[in-house]
Amino acid sequence: MSLSKKIMGITVAVAASWTLSGATSFAADASLYDRLGGQGAIQAVVTKFISNVGGDSRINGYFAKADLKKLNRLLVEQVCAASGGPCTYSGRDMKTTHKGMKITTAAFNALVEDLVSALDTFNVPEKEKGELLSVLGPMNKDIVEVP
Repeated sequence: MSLSKKIMGITVAVAASWTLSGATSFAADASLYDRLGGQGAIQAVVTKFISNVGGDSRINGYFAKADLKKLNRLLVEQVCAASGGPCTYSGRDMKTTHKGMKITTAAFNALVEDLVSALDTFNVPEKEKGELLSVLGPMNKDIVEVP
């Protein structure tokens, strides 16, 4: 089976999982990680997110020299850990990573828009989307250098 067919299969499964999760009540103590669908679902969203960023002329220049495989792995770890999953983020802290990049508030907001678009692609329910954004959003103080 080709890689694109495997990715499409995973994408359909993730979309179905999130669509069904919106109709299914989870235990009150279910982590955000579990409600998002776990590692496979997070991987699918991160892959779509990176694709969105790559096509976004407002911010793709910031990623021109990035190792995309490493970026993908680190973002999955970061979202997994931030959402209560079993992952440990192995990357540098956000302040060190983005120091000197002169990232603007507008660029950060564009990045968030690209993430929201990726979450919407997979029909992530509003509650989980809001929770994830509220966990990741405070990173802007360590990322944005130019208001």
